[in-house]
Amino acid sequence: MANMRIFISSTCYDLAPIRSQLRNFLVDMGYEPIMSDYNDVLYDPRIHTHTSCIEEVATCDMVVHIVGSRFGGKAIPDALAKVDFEKLEDSSQSIDILKKKENVSVTQLEILKAVEQEVPIFTFIESKVWSNHSLYEKNKDKEFLSEIDFPSIDRKETAVFIFEYINYLRHRTRGNSINTFTRFDEIEQALRKQWSGLFQRLLSESRTHIHGQKQIALLTDQFENLKTAILTSLGSSNEKDVARGVVRYRRLVDFLRSLRLPDYSFILQGKSSWDDLYSQAGIVEVLDTPDEITSSRRVISRGKVFLLKEDRTFYECRLSREWLNDLAVEYDAFTNEEEDTRRIIFDALHEMRSSMSLVRYRNTPIDEYLEFDRMKQEKLEYDELLDNANDES
Repeated sequence: MANMRIFISSTCYDLAPIRSQLRNFLVDMGYEPIMSDYNDVLYDPRIHTHTSCIEEVATCDMVVHIVGSRFGGKAIPDALAKVDFEKLEDSSQSIDILKKKENVSVTQLEILKAVEQEVPIFTFIESKVWSNHSLYEKNKDKEFLSEIDFPSIDRKETAVFIFEYINYLRHRTRGNSINTFTRFDEIEQALRKQWSGLFQRLLSESRTHIHGQKQIALLTDQFENLKTAILTSLGSSNEKDVARGVVRYRRLVDFLRSLRLPDYSFILQGKSSWDDLYSQAGIVEVLDTPDEITSSRRVISRGKVFLLKEDRTFYECRLSREWLNDLAVEYDAFTNEEEDTRRIIFDALHEMRSSMSLVRYRNTPIDEYLEFDRMKQEKLEYDELLDNANDES
């Protein structure tokens, strides 16, 4: 069994003690650290060492990235050519470093390659550098910025390159988690928690996947049973009508089943209208999602239709009024089928149990439901404001 290969990306000289401790930690965990200063990288004599490091990143399962006070050496053109900078333009909301790639260090280029290849990255920034980054952000548009001497940065002229690179990391569209540290044990503790959480999620997703496979197998059996039921029920005169109807009326019968009517005989015995169906189900009004709710971009009930009963409880439809109108047309066509054909189609489809019903009965008054929905939306917007405020601070 191959060990997980974890690339350690950082400048070497200033972070040597941290890198050494990190290597010991990974080995104790049973992983394989890949570190340039321990000759874990294949240095092909036909290419530059920068290029070798960039190529090695793409072969790893994960990257642990540490940002300290040093910028490191600028990446050579051959190494830069190994990264698709155009592809990375959508990877972050702050891409100044991509526009001036000649100012990218080899360490930064390793991370850009990992982003390009979608290799997971766990980033740790020295607390003093993170603190100075906040100072940089508050003064970046001021004329005297170039005169500021940031205590955490080894060389003054590299400060802007380091801080803009941090902006790229923190504004990535995904995978933008950043941890700060002052001691190695903080890195170790964070990695243990994160990797444990990932492993737990993997197990959960595996269980979900198995459940999904069982559902697929169940549906396959249901379709086979349906096919058998149809073939054993067909007469020579209506084979094509039944086969066509099973496909055409599948959504309609799913809708009818969701209404949980005590008796469906009125549908099967003779022609009935869509209004008759509503009457049998106790539906007195069809309500679209109110305008003040649909104007919200994150609301839960947007685009839904509510079928209200006399007691103000309701059926919640996940799709639109146009979808219901289409079903009304299908219902009219269904009730005009030959009675024997109609019965066979309905009985066969009604026996199938769909786990993805598009209609759900809510034993709650509609006004209470919409008020809860509105309050949930307000909480989402409030949480988003807090997140934005925290980012700005």
